[in-house]
Amino acid sequence: MSREMSNISAVVRDKLIVALDLPSVSAASAMVERLGDAVNFYKVGMELTYAGGLPLVSELAKAGKKVFLDLKLHDIPNTVARATEQVAELGATFLTIHAYPQTMKAATAAAKGSGLKLLAVTVMTSYDDSDLRDAGYAFGVKDLVARRAAQARDAGVDGLILSPEEAAAMRALLGHDMLLVTPGVRPAGADLADQKRVMTPARAIAQGANYLVVGRPVTQAHDPKAAAEAIVAEIAGQITRAAD
Repeated sequence: MSREMSNISAVVRDKLIVALDLPSVSAASAMVERLGDAVNFYKVGMELTYAGGLPLVSELAKAGKKVFLDLKLHDIPNTVARATEQVAELGATFLTIHAYPQTMKAATAAAKGSGLKLLAVTVMTSYDDSDLRDAGYAFGVKDLVARRAAQARDAGVDGLILSPEEAAAMRALLGHDMLLVTPGVRPAGADLADQKRVMTPARAIAQGANYLVVGRPVTQAHDPKAAAEAIVAEIAGQITRAAD
């Protein structure tokens, strides 16, 4: 690691969450090993969970890494509450739930006192207004995100999952008490793949995001560690510019 990178604080480095959207635990573990101390925070999502990745959450936590368990819980309140209690035992830092009032209330009650932080998914970053209409929603993306953000705040949820495009508006609406975590982040020139509402790392931080979730631009890079370090450096540069 370069001297410049070694001087970046852990707080800044933690703002990058690398998504381990990989087909096996062995592939995920190899990626963590390859990234080394360049990355402190990882996302374990449904693909890896269904491939037997839940024990990896505890392993990463015991190794001093932070873990965002992206399960997007949504079910009857009792099931959500019991699932949240189980997740709290794994050592994860974040858990996602869908931003439906019953789901959020059940999860926040179950997570109370555990140290687990809950993030409510507002509208998936692969959706746009047309997708919402097709799904039967009466709201467009911006209005639905704002409605769900207010409901999440009232339910006592710790933060939101939303695209960078909504970050500035939600920061203005919610103030600085809630965490804003943004997938749909792509370095300049990167392939958008299935994402529709995207932004570069620097712009996402400038818009008020606390954490950026980046998967394929890191894990599918020729040099994943260098790709991660470049994103962290971009985040650090934006924070420095904002402080001047």
